[in-house]
Amino acid sequence: MPKLIIISAPSGSGKSTIINSIMTNHPELHLAFSISCTTRPPRGNEQDGIEYHFITPDQFRHHIDNGDFIEYEEVYKDRYYGTLKSQIEKQSQAGQTVVFDVDVNGGIRLKEHFKQQALSIFIQPPSIDTLRQRLEKRGTDTPEVIDDRIARAQYELSQAHKFDKIIVNDDLQTALNETYHQISNFLK
Repeated sequence: MPKLIIISAPSGSGKSTIINSIMTNHPELHLAFSISCTTRPPRGNEQDGIEYHFITPDQFRHHIDNGDFIEYEEVYKDRYYGTLKSQIEKQSQAGQTVVFDVDVNGGIRLKEHFKQQALSIFIQPPSIDTLRQRLEKRGTDTPEVIDDRIARAQYELSQAHKFDKIIVNDDLQTALNETYHQISNFLK
C-alpha cells in the first residue's frame, strides 16, 4: 500500500498554505490531496469536492452510523470533519500518495490507524499571539470564533509530541523547505 502524509496544526498555523505550495511546486512527489468531509460552510472560493465535501450534520451523522469514516471529529457543536474510508481506498488503489490536511485529533487517529505507513507532521505557530494575529488577518471568522480557535489551539499545541515531526512556521519559506525535506526523505 502507498505511503501517506498527515499534516496537522492549529487553525491559522499555515498548514494549508504549506501543503498547497508543496503540491503545486513539487509534482515529482506525486502527492494527491485527501478531500475530507465537513459540516462547516465553504470559506471564500472553496468548492464542494475540491477543498472539502460540504455536507449537513445529519448527513455526517449518517456516515458515522454506517462506519464510513477512518477518523472524524466534532470540532465544535455540529461542526464535524472526517475522512471517508472510500476516498482513501480509491486514491491508494490508484497508487497515489495521499496527503491529509486534518485537525490535530484527526492527525493522531490517522497515525494510529496507518502506523509506519504514514508520516505525521505538526505545523506549529511561533506563538499564540502570532496565531491570533493570523486568524484576525484572514478576515473570515467572527471574534467569538477566533476566541474558540485560540482556546482549541492551546490544547492542540499540547499534543504536538504525538507527531513524527514538528515544524515551527515562524518563517514560511523555512517551514516549506523543512516540510518538503521531511516528505521527500520519507517517500524515498
